[in-house]
Amino acid sequence: MSAHSVEDIKKASRGLRGSLVESLADPITGALAEDDTTLIKYHGSYQQDDRDVRDERRQQKLEPAYSFMIRTRTPGGVVSPAQWLQLDAIATTFAERGLRITTRQAFQYHGVIKRELKATMQAINAALVDTLAACGDVNRNVAVAANPVQPEVHAELFALATAVSEHLLPATRAYYEIWLDDERVGGDAEADRIYGEAYLPRKFKIGFAAPPLNDVDVFAQDLGFIAVIEDGVIVGYNVSIGGGMGATHGDPETYPRLADVVGYIAPEHVIAIAEAVVTTQRDWGNRTVRKRARLKYTIDDRGLDAFKAEVERRTGVTFGPARAFRFDHNGDRFGWTDAGDGRAHLTLRILSGRIWDRDGLRHQSGMRAIAHALLETDGVQLRLTPNQNLVIANVPAEQRARIDELVAEYGLDTHVAASPLRLASLACVALPTCGLAMAEAERYLDTFVAKFDRLLEQHGLREQPIHLRLSGCPNGCSRPYLAEVALVGKAPGRYNLMVGADHRGQRLNTLYRENVDEPAILEALDALLARYAAERETDEHFGDYLVRAGVVRDRRIPLEVAA
Repeated sequence: MSAHSVEDIKKASRGLRGSLVESLADPITGALAEDDTTLIKYHGSYQQDDRDVRDERRQQKLEPAYSFMIRTRTPGGVVSPAQWLQLDAIATTFAERGLRITTRQAFQYHGVIKRELKATMQAINAALVDTLAACGDVNRNVAVAANPVQPEVHAELFALATAVSEHLLPATRAYYEIWLDDERVGGDAEADRIYGEAYLPRKFKIGFAAPPLNDVDVFAQDLGFIAVIEDGVIVGYNVSIGGGMGATHGDPETYPRLADVVGYIAPEHVIAIAEAVVTTQRDWGNRTVRKRARLKYTIDDRGLDAFKAEVERRTGVTFGPARAFRFDHNGDRFGWTDAGDGRAHLTLRILSGRIWDRDGLRHQSGMRAIAHALLETDGVQLRLTPNQNLVIANVPAEQRARIDELVAEYGLDTHVAASPLRLASLACVALPTCGLAMAEAERYLDTFVAKFDRLLEQHGLREQPIHLRLSGCPNGCSRPYLAEVALVGKAPGRYNLMVGADHRGQRLNTLYRENVDEPAILEALDALLARYAAERETDEHFGDYLVRAGVVRDRRIPLEVAA
């Protein structure tokens, strides 16, 4: 690790430039200079190595098998068929393991080697997509309800989220100089009105939700905008602040937190409120202890009322009383849905968000064929969902049959026969590339789901839509603390078993078994499912039953405004 603190590295970076140009040009190593591994995050990339071969390479006295993950900035996860084909070609040319959909509606490329980083970045930008601020201590990719039911609402949310994303980009030209060969003008780093020279204390996440669906898990976001919809029109937004999933095992000073609803604003105030929340966190956040640097800890340390008052002071906007709203579900709805304008949306299940041709799957080829088929059709969008799935949106009625043919031909219709558990499962990448992973997640999900499904079948519960999430570590990229059942990695083959969240994203789960292996996990779930099968009320969800039965305590967000 670098001897310099992250705060020192940011301040000395000259607007995120550091020595990245020199690091990229160094042919001796597949890695960057240590400080540059921090700075490249702000450009949308992480340096990683293949942990499957780490020990072997060490024994051979070789450096780790370094590669880079690249993440796109795609607000709301929306791309056109033409962009999809370009991004697909990049995955085929430069990356390993296909395209991966993240829980923040971005694409991730894995396995890009250093000498091809610049060419990959240039190819992504040629598709009119970029990677700036996809990682690092800045506002990350803005999440938006995929909302396949209300086309006008989605269009407005997407436009506003895109504007927020653009407004909160770092002011530096370093990205364009380093990756796109823009000419450097002047010798000093640009002044950044929003971020300053040290950017934010930690990462920052924004989500836009459209009730009654909470697919973005808005209360897990640092800042949430919950659309208030009247007669199909957005009239304003309830604002929530202070959510976040990350924690550290064994450290009570760190914890997941659900955001608080602080009030209602008109649509024209969204960008000002977003900037004020970001800059207040910039000034008030903890820059001494990084594990306590997220907005949720600032809220708890300084007080919600004080933070809210400061945001109002900076904007001149007074929050009104929160308006009534209700969330019914935080998953995706699969298959075709009518858009109400002669077009329709098709939501496909993508296991762990991984789109590739491997292990008998032809999903990458299938999506390529679908994008080609829709290339000349105006208005069609391909939307990544916060649940790692994919919506083919705005398909004209006359093209539905052809899309159905392609979906069936390439095996993209897994949602038809999949169990409700499989449809409601998420996993982060974890091993072998994530440096923070303590246990498997994505590579284990399919195996674990099959065993969990067998338990459900034994108890006559196979049709119960239980929300399952796997995370390789406690940082919570798959938002595990909002799952009815979650496995949070503790060590290879061992997990904390968390249970008791709801299906709406409004209640945290609770630790039920600590540091247990698969047999112990299945044994614990078997006993809980037996009770649930015998004692549940009509239409009662698993997490709700566990709270009612006293198995876990209620850790629900207090939503008095819920309709």
